[in-house]
Amino acid sequence: MGQVQVRSTFMALSRSQQMSRIRGRDTHPEILLRVALREAGLDCSEQESTPVGRPDLVVNEPPVAIFIDGCFWHGCPEHYVRPRSREDFWAGKLRGNVERDQRQTAALEQLGWRVVRVWEHEVFECPEDVVRRILVATKPRRPPRRRSWRVVEVEVLDKATDLERQYLVDLRNVRLRKTRDRVRSTKKWRRRGVAPRSI
Repeated sequence: MGQVQVRSTFMALSRSQQMSRIRGRDTHPEILLRVALREAGLDCSEQESTPVGRPDLVVNEPPVAIFIDGCFWHGCPEHYVRPRSREDFWAGKLRGNVERDQRQTAALEQLGWRVVRVWEHEVFECPEDVVRRILVATKPRRPPRRRSWRVVEVEVLDKATDLERQYLVDLRNVRLRKTRDRVRSTKKWRRRGVAPRSI
């Protein structure tokens, strides 16, 4: 019963109030990934400063910056949902976040860092794959660059059917762009595994 009251109270808050309650560090995906990396034998620091920003996790040798990007905030092609209120505000916020991700990634890589950006849903759905990607990034041979598409804009094509057009850009090549049409969906990913242990 208490759980229902908490949820209904949260839903009664404005979107701005809800967003302000989202934690900036020690989030569930961060803790989950930290535990998985330590179990794989990789020691990493949390929220350590780099010459360009503060990644969620950092491996010191070779320097690897690990970012866990939230699906809403960073334009996940699978799970980004365009808000239906204050559309101009949220559209600008999304574009600004993606542009910052692009600048930050490029600047760190120019300084010799390796950058691994994973989606929060990947940490929940396939943590073994995420750990494998990070371990590959720590090897002497530089890993191949992966395409990392980001939604930067959503255009409503048909309100009656919720048909939208997504405009996407690649994280590392800003000239690489594509569009796709899809029906708006609020379907979430499936959380797998047990609750993370505190570290």
